[in-house]
Amino acid sequence: MEGRQRRSFTDDYKRQAVDLVASSGRSIGSVARELGLRDSVLRRWVEQRGARLEPTATTRRPTTQATLPSADHAAEIARLQRENERLRMERDILKKSIAIFAGVPK
Repeated sequence: MEGRQRRSFTDDYKRQAVDLVASSGRSIGSVARELGLRDSVLRRWVEQRGARLEPTATTRRPTTQATLPSADHAAEIARLQRENERLRMERDILKKSIAIFAGVPK
């Protein structure tokens, strides 16, 4: 009897997955499903990275005028967020249509 092959992930992949959870505002479960991971695996990565990389008061950089985004940057960020949401919606529609045409129940 053959078991499942254990997958391994690079540190860079783990960091990007954790960053996706932090930046998207979505749940760990939602991001894990999107990436094809188990919730528990991604949750452990988030906890490990949070414990190691949580900034302390001495390592935090103070916010200055130079680090605040300008109106142009804010507009660009808003545009990119709208585009990102539209692309996610299109991706989800395509996933559902593939499942319909393949005859796989949802």
